[in-house]
Amino acid sequence: MSKMKPRTLSGFMELLPHQQAQMNWMMDILRQSYELYGFTGLDTPVIEAAEVLLAKGGGDTEKQIYRFQKGDSDLALRFDLTVPLAKYVALHYNDLAFPFRRYQIGKVYRGERPQRGRFREFYQADIDIIGDGKLDILCEAEIPSVIYRTFTALGLEDFQIRLNNRKVLSGLFDLLGLGDKATDVMRTIDKLEKIGKEKVLEVLTGEFAVAEDAASKLLEVLESADPMEALEKLKGQNELLDTGIQELSQVVRHMEDFGVPETHFKVDLTIARGLDYYTGTVYETQMTRHPEIGSICSGGRYDNLAAFYTDKQLPGVGISIGLTRLFYVLEEQGLLNDELLTAPADVLILPMTEDLSPAISLATQLRQANIRTQLYTEQKKFKAKMSYADKLKVPFVLFLGEDEVNAAAVSIKNMRTGEQETIPQEQAAGWLLSKIALLSEGKPIRPEE
Repeated sequence: MSKMKPRTLSGFMELLPHQQAQMNWMMDILRQSYELYGFTGLDTPVIEAAEVLLAKGGGDTEKQIYRFQKGDSDLALRFDLTVPLAKYVALHYNDLAFPFRRYQIGKVYRGERPQRGRFREFYQADIDIIGDGKLDILCEAEIPSVIYRTFTALGLEDFQIRLNNRKVLSGLFDLLGLGDKATDVMRTIDKLEKIGKEKVLEVLTGEFAVAEDAASKLLEVLESADPMEALEKLKGQNELLDTGIQELSQVVRHMEDFGVPETHFKVDLTIARGLDYYTGTVYETQMTRHPEIGSICSGGRYDNLAAFYTDKQLPGVGISIGLTRLFYVLEEQGLLNDELLTAPADVLILPMTEDLSPAISLATQLRQANIRTQLYTEQKKFKAKMSYADKLKVPFVLFLGEDEVNAAAVSIKNMRTGEQETIPQEQAAGWLLSKIALLSEGKPIRPEE
């Protein structure tokens, strides 16, 4: 019978064991950071009724969604974690305490053309704070501190959180008489970094017929060296703009109180996310040395999460990290920490006697001390056994021969240094725990030189 060639579909990522361990480290740190702020973890279904997922969809969403029939059911794979959250909150409203703080790390699916760093199946790591009727502005100031805490815990140092307020942009457009062209203007200024000021002016005045003085005034404010000072000069001329300036000022004022240093955030009036969705503060996070990568964490404030499922007003604020893409970028840039302990076990026991009872007892003893222990029982040559340990990158190999059994001792080889010593078996667990703790001190991302 002919063999089928194994292959992984384009746009789907499979990791080797050491890479998966690195990804797991990152996920663990994300969970710890999120829980530190009182977020509770959710795990919503990967498959939903298509009508539920497409309630606010259509257009590109409907084109990209993985949709299929099972019997009489019209089903689809989730394309983000926000729509399932909206359904969840509407469905369980009476059982939840508000403000409801949730995090979720899970796979989502989009049938778009795979590109460098873009996948059809990928992990997102989201947090959201959902209010019942109202949500305090301080929640919008707290979110950047979660971003800062999370990325520094991962080991990322050179990043900056850029923030803006959608009311500021909308009010500014109204003030300059651009309200009816807001969508086109928004899309154009979003390209300011890529195509430059002159090209943006050309597009605004030519393609969208924006008056030259209005376009120039808009770019003057957006590119101001001190955005907050530039906005202060415009106060009192538009009610929506005034509200946006007040909210943005409050967020900025409290960010340092929440532990975000000035070096890691800035107001950027060109941030223009989700014209029809975000209504208040918006965030984008960039790697300072790699701006070409784009945003590695983004989100913002919205007024009504579950409008398609309930009449209740449920405002919220949240962010999303594209975890698979971030992992891909870090690996491509050589920023993943290869010194991190990624082996599936801390210790590999190699029995050197026919009677395996002493080795089994030792493995049990070490596991009871919370040491990840693997017992090798294959009847292979010594060189093959050591090759196995080396390939797994197990940090310590324990030899248990007749001499060790008779002396109630164990010989331990440090696979990283090549050093070997024999110690009493009763001291083995404590000795190993102290050494393993040192190997577990690193962070998944190594600092750039």
